[in-house]
Amino acid sequence: MPASDKRDKQGKNRIRVTLTRSLADLGFCISYADPGIFLAKLGCHTLILAIHINNCILTGSSLELISQYKVKLNSCYTLTNLGPVHWLLSIKITCNRSAHSISLSQTAYIDTIVSRFGLSDAKSYDTPMTPGIVHSRSDCPSDPAELNRMKKTPYCKAIGSLMYASVATHPDITYSISTLSCFLDNPGTIHWEAAKQVLCYLSGTKNLTLTYGEECHDLVGYTDADGASHEHHHAVSGYTFLINGGAISWQSRKQEIVTLSTAEAEYVATTHAAKDVTTATLDL
Repeated sequence: MPASDKRDKQGKNRIRVTLTRSLADLGFCISYADPGIFLAKLGCHTLILAIHINNCILTGSSLELISQYKVKLNSCYTLTNLGPVHWLLSIKITCNRSAHSISLSQTAYIDTIVSRFGLSDAKSYDTPMTPGIVHSRSDCPSDPAELNRMKKTPYCKAIGSLMYASVATHPDITYSISTLSCFLDNPGTIHWEAAKQVLCYLSGTKNLTLTYGEECHDLVGYTDADGASHEHHHAVSGYTFLINGGAISWQSRKQEIVTLSTAEAEYVATTHAAKDVTTATLDL
């Protein structure tokens, strides 16, 4: 690691430790599920503070406590109160108080990345990836001419941009991005076309939102695994958890082991899902 990067990392660690101590003095503790989330349980009420670099959101079950802790936080760090949240990290947050719902979307962000890769006028797709298609290393460049051409293609930037949309508000492209990320070191023309298909799919579905509150039910989870149909012979696990109609956690990833049966692959997928929900519920 270069000396400058090492100093930056040490500096960030010091800031994180200092922040954690200051918040601990105010009664906050770090969430088990996310180190950027801090919780304070005050009697029958709970406050939640989400921090990302120099942005933060404070919410909770008591408006009076929220106001009090804004003052306390401001005494430790100078804050700018921007009022009710509407935008955070390129995510639009829409609160419908009459319907008791909250919606998350990234329409502006999707427009930006689609335009960046010159696909604003391209035809949209109904699916992020063609059903039944299997991408493999055999699709990687096989001759110097194609290799040089692909080096000039912004494949890594496209996958990185799509990954943020996948993590933030679009679980529907998670499998596609997980698959295409396997070829970041040596993408082929077919992989690049697949990445553009995901971008065009997002362009056509950019107005869809993650909405919480339109349905009323407790935590619901789904998990599954495909067969070992990939050239690496590993099954791919997938899961998602929903609360009140909206997805709150999701993942698609290659399993670490080569399973010997579809039943074993299903057990591995269920194990990953169980670990995720167990970690999340430790904060409750």
